[in-house]
Amino acid sequence: MPGESSFVERAPAPALAAVASLVWIQQVGDEPLAQRHVPHGGAELRCVLGRTPQLLGPLTGAVYHDIPAGGTVVGVRLRPGAIAALAGMPADELVDQNLAGTEIWRDVNRLTDLLGEAATPRIALGHLQSFVARTAGPRDPLMDEAVRHLMPWRGGRPAALPAMLSISERQLRRRCRAAVGVGVKELHRILRLQGFIARVQASIDDRNGMNADLSRWATETGYTDQAHLGRECRRLIGVTPGELLAQTGAACACGHDHAASYAPMLRPGNGRFVLEGRPIPA
Repeated sequence: MPGESSFVERAPAPALAAVASLVWIQQVGDEPLAQRHVPHGGAELRCVLGRTPQLLGPLTGAVYHDIPAGGTVVGVRLRPGAIAALAGMPADELVDQNLAGTEIWRDVNRLTDLLGEAATPRIALGHLQSFVARTAGPRDPLMDEAVRHLMPWRGGRPAALPAMLSISERQLRRRCRAAVGVGVKELHRILRLQGFIARVQASIDDRNGMNADLSRWATETGYTDQAHLGRECRRLIGVTPGELLAQTGAACACGHDHAASYAPMLRPGNGRFVLEGRPIPA
């Protein structure tokens, strides 16, 4: 409907599956919107149609970016470890940076034109995905394995990585910062919180958000207790877990489907993702 906002996210095109976790189209209604972005371990390439694409580097805390009234945004969320190969520079140089694409890629002006001239947002998103697919270079396979080990549903610990990967702690720290942008311990903290956020989003999609057991969710996602979760949530996002639950519920009241973002953070089983014993279609 005219004047209404919408947000649609989904899995990326097959050609991007190794480097991107999700893509999205967001259309803003009659009022401008301050969009919150929280740390997730990766980076994002996003474009308000009609403007130059922006690269939002790996985050260490929540940030807000304004979207104009009537604006349409297309975006690609990169997996942890993919940004260095796409930008052609060490990821730690991009941490907490929001850069115009022209500062990184020489051919981005052509991409800006393609996105602005696209007949529909879906076509524009296709152009953005094609740009990422042809621009991304080879990633560090050792860091890909490190990221898999630290995913919330794996329960891996940073201390186990040097022996598992047959690498010194110093080399691991250097390669993690170059590929991901932050150190191994910080990445673990970010992914652990994303595991909790996944539980929040899935519970709201399942219409059980009001029955949340924050204490149990905290321990199940790797925190010592609810107080530990609270400290980490305030540090990385700036709100308490309860506030996050309420804000997420309010933002998704119109039926936004966030399964593409939260499903990879939950435990896979038989091709489906399991939350509190209930299967959620992948």
